[in-house]
Amino acid sequence: MRQQRINRVSGIALVALSLTALLTVMSGFVAPAEFAQPDEGTGAHIFQLSIAALLPVGFLFLTTADWGQPSRSARFVAVAGVIVFLAFAALYYGEHYYR
Repeated sequence: MRQQRINRVSGIALVALSLTALLTVMSGFVAPAEFAQPDEGTGAHIFQLSIAALLPVGFLFLTTADWGQPSRSARFVAVAGVIVFLAFAALYYGEHYYR
């Protein structure tokens, strides 16, 4: 029972950290000067920390997963993966094309 609770909390944290990364990048489009700064701002550090925190949280999630029901675990990983992909795609677009 405790393992299930840890898995659920770490799954929610996985998605929350991914959303934090995406929303941080998207905030750069609201204030476009964020992409043009020569020095990294607070948003860049929040993005970096949320991406770095995904590794230990993802490891905790995968080690506590119930492999008898892999589809439940795969949903959390898939949702977080898509959100992280969108965050990096938006970051690339903002750095190279958005002005």
